[in-house]
Amino acid sequence: MTIVANERADTVEPTARRMITPNDLIMFGAIVLFGIVGPLLFPNYTFQIAVLWLMVLFAQTWDVMGGQMGYNSLGNIFFFGAGMYICTVTQIGLFTDVGLYTSSSDGGSFLFTPDQYYIGVAVGLLFAAIGSSLLAVALGWIVFGLRGPYFAIGTLGIALGAGELVGAWEWVGGGGGIPIPVYPGSGDGKSFFYYCLCFGAAMATFVFLKWLYSTRFGLAINAIRDDEEKAEAMGVHTMRHKTVAWAISAFFLGISGGLFGNMTGFIEPLEVAFPAPTFGLFMVAMALLGGKGTIWGPVIGAILFHIVKEATWTYFLGWQWVALGVIIIVNIVFFQQGIVGWLQEKYPAWFGIEVEERPSGVKGAAE
Repeated sequence: MTIVANERADTVEPTARRMITPNDLIMFGAIVLFGIVGPLLFPNYTFQIAVLWLMVLFAQTWDVMGGQMGYNSLGNIFFFGAGMYICTVTQIGLFTDVGLYTSSSDGGSFLFTPDQYYIGVAVGLLFAAIGSSLLAVALGWIVFGLRGPYFAIGTLGIALGAGELVGAWEWVGGGGGIPIPVYPGSGDGKSFFYYCLCFGAAMATFVFLKWLYSTRFGLAINAIRDDEEKAEAMGVHTMRHKTVAWAISAFFLGISGGLFGNMTGFIEPLEVAFPAPTFGLFMVAMALLGGKGTIWGPVIGAILFHIVKEATWTYFLGWQWVALGVIIIVNIVFFQQGIVGWLQEKYPAWFGIEVEERPSGVKGAAE
């Protein structure tokens, strides 16, 4: 497919990212290679690299709404927490009474066999994905009546409210949390097992979204971003597309919540399941840093953001929030289009964009 753009790079059509270029294959191959050899080269940082893949998933799923469709959600972390609790309750409820397990007198005393553990994880992740998607569909009919900052604030309220409500729900442990069923093996085995699942989830998200954006659905949500009223007038069922897009984001976020809960070994509502001030904002910042509305922007932004975050947490403890704040300020002031957006303007050929110059003396309609 040939993409033709005007002489100004900032007028490149959004569909320019659809085609697969040699650079796409090189970058994807490099990421897959690192994903395979990463835990072998850095065995002491397996958990941190696994979290890196979850950050990549976070940024990609936020970009479905915020970058591709123009609906900037601050509450996507809700689906992360919902998936975490759905997965955990499923793992426990398949084999014992949830209320008894989470009670203070008997919490965590049930011993799961290896078969029970792995069956519970598999079914729990499936239920987490489906359950989070259904919640997105239900909430979509409420919040999609809001636009702009009202939508962002409304979704943030959902995430904050969910943490408080779950914290008051004693059946799922309340504010005291829930101990996760114990992995039937060594600590290193657990780290590698969940590393593989996190890496697989991030790659599956990327491949699926790369395909999705090349379809008519991708064009439809781009049309909603550009002008929702015109898209509706041209026959795009905007409510349906918005709801499906949010459900897709929730599907993968639900899986990530189930994985992270099992990795930590213990979940509670405010700091682990619904951390809106940290993970909830990180997913927005990562997509903006890399370049929202681009296929590679959220991936690159997540990798750079996570590396800086881990480095500052390790070597500059106490200044980590200052460092992350500086990154966000520089991003907003100097690189509002993000790293990949800036590169697309400067080097469009790298992304399969052919720039066609206008004949001399011909001006664009906007000039």
